[in-house]
Amino acid sequence: MSEYKNLTAKQMADGVKCGELSAVELTKEAINLAKTEGKELNAFITICEEKALKQAAAVDALVKKGTSSPSQPLAGVPVAIKDNISYTDYATTCASHILDGYIPPYDATCVKNLIDAGAIIIGKTNMDEFAMGSSNENSFYGPVKNPVNHELVPGGSSGGSTAAVAQKIVPIAFGSETGGSVRQPAALCGVFGLKPTYGGISRYGLVAFASSTDQIAPLARTAEDIALAYQVAAGRDENDSTSVTFDHPLYSEKLATDKKFKIGIPKEYFAEGLNDEVKQIVEEAIKLLEKNGHTFKEISLPMTNRAIAVYYIITSAEASSNLARFDGVKYGLREAGDKDLTTMYSTTRDSGFGAEVKRRIMLGTYVLSAGYYEAYYRKASKVRELIRLDFEKAFNEVDLIISPTSPTPAFKLGEKIDDPLTMYLSDIYTASASLAGNPGISVPFGKTKDGLPIGVQFLAPWFNELSLFQISNILQKSAS
Repeated sequence: MSEYKNLTAKQMADGVKCGELSAVELTKEAINLAKTEGKELNAFITICEEKALKQAAAVDALVKKGTSSPSQPLAGVPVAIKDNISYTDYATTCASHILDGYIPPYDATCVKNLIDAGAIIIGKTNMDEFAMGSSNENSFYGPVKNPVNHELVPGGSSGGSTAAVAQKIVPIAFGSETGGSVRQPAALCGVFGLKPTYGGISRYGLVAFASSTDQIAPLARTAEDIALAYQVAAGRDENDSTSVTFDHPLYSEKLATDKKFKIGIPKEYFAEGLNDEVKQIVEEAIKLLEKNGHTFKEISLPMTNRAIAVYYIITSAEASSNLARFDGVKYGLREAGDKDLTTMYSTTRDSGFGAEVKRRIMLGTYVLSAGYYEAYYRKASKVRELIRLDFEKAFNEVDLIISPTSPTPAFKLGEKIDDPLTMYLSDIYTASASLAGNPGISVPFGKTKDGLPIGVQFLAPWFNELSLFQISNILQKSAS
């Protein structure tokens, strides 16, 4: 199917539903690409071939009977999911040795929604171990390569899902966001990446890293496709008490708008540490939007310089608690099983967890310990509220906020892996919105002189994803 890579998810679904395209043929093409180009990028941990072909055959059978309907907006569309999202019959490893062989007994709600919408799950993608990382080098299964240049990182932690979309193996993939794990790789690989409002997509079936910021999040190559992906996945779920009841519109059908947005430019996001080419390209996006009638205003988010410290204190604390369940008893790996219980715990966790995961567990345990809880965790929680109030105040003045997504373009594999503090700063423009729960999107716009993609980030008030999709569509069409 020579035209496969040029088709959007919307075009695939429309073609399948009218009988012009076959879900089985689309699925075979996606699986073949995952096995070849995906293998070269190390983007996939598991290919779900048998189940995917059965799903595709079922979709084609519905079309043949004339019973396909708009209720299947992703009919026959191949989709990949990050390997921390539960999917029955296949391992969910979180790219960690400690979950070797673990097969979840249920589907994540997001997966169920995708299958109900006609999507075909073709594989589980590589990631930073337990979603901890900004480069996808922390995987037990090895690093993912950036499709633009195989010597560069794709970003993380959702590097496999992002690479699969950027390489056109699938038109849509799902990753997870805790502090930038979809938006940052989206920027480094040149695709769209959405962090929904906290509670917009159910977390049921997502293996927990930091429960107060974790979110399942979509990636796509067009504004229409990412809107379509979100509208399928979003919604209240009784299995997740943090999911929110909200009247989600048909986002993909409401992209066209005559509205002129008032957009804030946070001065703190254009300060020291921002790559010159990244800054120039974001400024070009601002000029282009101004020509289209949108207005801009300088704003201040004064707690920005506290965000990284607050983020790593809070998320590491939550990780140390969430990852305590992986001890060799119920899930995956078990070492020294014939020795005493304490030895089995320590040996399993030492062998099963990688260096970055151990670092964050130790940091989290420390900030929660007696004598340090007040000084670190409680103080960080208070500053987190100040960060949220920064955004609340800003959105009383503007409709959206614009900024770079990442302070730099994609960097070389191995360049920052031994310098965790420098690596953590890759999330400097994404962590604040994660702490506040606001939605954000990275929109591909422009390239450096070396041809590396750059992402422009837009942030919005809670549950205003529609404005994010609309401004993304405007920028995409204006730049084309």
